[in-house]
Amino acid sequence: MYLHPWKPAQKQSLWPWLLLLLTLAGVGWYGYSKRALIQTLIRQQIPLIQGVPILQDIPALKTLGNPPPTPSPTEISPVEHIAAGDSFFKQGKYNQAIAEYRRATEVDPQLSAAYARWARILTLRHKHTEALQLAQRAVEINAESAENQAILGMALDWGGRPVEAIATCLKATRLDSKLSLGYACLAEAYADAGRPTEAYETAKKAVELDAANPFVRRNLGYAYETLGRYEDAIREYQAALDTDPYLAFIYLDLGRNYLVQGKLDEATQQLERATQADPGDPQSFDQLGWTHLGQGLYELSTSEFEKALEADPNYAVAYVHLGMSLYMQNNYEEAIVHLEKGIALGVRSEEYYYLLGSAYAYLEQCDKAIPWFEKVLVTSPSSQGAKQGLADCRR
Repeated sequence: MYLHPWKPAQKQSLWPWLLLLLTLAGVGWYGYSKRALIQTLIRQQIPLIQGVPILQDIPALKTLGNPPPTPSPTEISPVEHIAAGDSFFKQGKYNQAIAEYRRATEVDPQLSAAYARWARILTLRHKHTEALQLAQRAVEINAESAENQAILGMALDWGGRPVEAIATCLKATRLDSKLSLGYACLAEAYADAGRPTEAYETAKKAVELDAANPFVRRNLGYAYETLGRYEDAIREYQAALDTDPYLAFIYLDLGRNYLVQGKLDEATQQLERATQADPGDPQSFDQLGWTHLGQGLYELSTSEFEKALEADPNYAVAYVHLGMSLYMQNNYEEAIVHLEKGIALGVRSEEYYYLLGSAYAYLEQCDKAIPWFEKVLVTSPSSQGAKQGLADCRR
């Protein structure tokens, strides 16, 4: 067997391995650095072309390593949520304000001021049941707060309970004789209870305490209105809006006073401003629609009533008003739908019962018309319209 002569094994060089490792490291670092760079550029909103930054738009970057960790958001305190809600309220951003007050109650369920101020906004938007529940909750937590009692009084009054509102507002004035809001709410409750002289005197007391408070100036205007002093009322309403132009309900007050004076253009202008000040308030659209309806502008009134229902699908009055507008346009089928919806939501009025019966009668559905005419006669036996409707149907 032939054997090659033995030779010592050649020693292999390490340089190829080192070069390979350096190459791989360089490629890895490039990919890592590029990814980190792109992430940084995206965070800084620097434009890229196929993953490459536009150089003239790149700010000076000190490092291209890992980005600093993003701090996790921390929950602000419930008191800070109330402060944020107050700020939004002053800006007329009522939905945001409600969200802040709600969040404050979630963080601290015993924070009565959050419930009270939340209730104030719902009162202004005529959500009476929910507003009253929140206002009562605020007083349950802290009955010694004059502000809580004043807002509860306001919720009671706007919900149609002025006598109870007077007692509650009197508590507010006893708890804090310097709180202008307590006297302002008391003045409004006196006015709604048919005690205009006491309303006026109490409203003046509130103005003496804080003439810059828009609720105070507004309620002095309301006292003037109950006394039939419409020009004085308009002056005070305007003074309130000069202080806070986002209080939509005061534009409604102005519109109402202009309507009493027969100034339709001025009234319409103020009602339109109300819809702009708070698009979430259904009453603004409803009142504007009602004004159009009174002028025979049925298509315009229909549009405004529909906007009211977009703002609050459970706003019962807008349903019956929309039903009336459609009835006047001889659209009896649609009128019936909306009239019945409003009545189902709680509207109680002989006028709408009669319209509903008449709409069915025009469609020759007397079996459905008769019960509504009879319902009118239960409370108004002398109603000639209901009697005639029944006679025509039975004949």
